[in-house]
Amino acid sequence: MAFHSETYGTHSGLLARVGAWFAGLGRAVFVARAAEARVTEMERLTAMSDAELAKLGLRREDIARHVFRDILYV
Repeated sequence: MAFHSETYGTHSGLLARVGAWFAGLGRAVFVARAAEARVTEMERLTAMSDAELAKLGLRREDIARHVFRDILYV
């Protein structure tokens, strides 16, 4: 008995492109969520008084550096 197999290159190529599109969408959503979290943290810290910031060991001019400390090496 013979076994016959065919590979459908167009279907696998299409699936790869669709998969890549969804992967890109997932990355974009992740980046947007991370940015939203940083903006929320900036707003929360900016709304604090200087005395409250001092209790956290921050100065107003250091808020951005604090929020982005993992990606800004300043």
